[in-house]
Amino acid sequence: MSAEKRSTPESPEPENRPARLLGLGRLNFVILAAAFVVIAFGYVLLSRGSITAAPILLVVGYVVLIPAALLMGYRRLRR
Repeated sequence: MSAEKRSTPESPEPENRPARLLGLGRLNFVILAAAFVVIAFGYVLLSRGSITAAPILLVVGYVVLIPAALLMGYRRLRR
């Protein structure tokens, strides 16, 4: 047997390792930031007495945007 080391294609080091491990990309973080803005605006409206727009914004933020940010573009890691 030869003592040569097999060359394997090396993947470049990811910039943000925890985000890479979760499979999140830039689009995910943009949607997540939008969700936090919508939720914050919903709470501001709620504190001013809105009983229509505030709950709608909160539901959209919590039920639609946050799950969309976590699920959109999800890719399984290759082993």
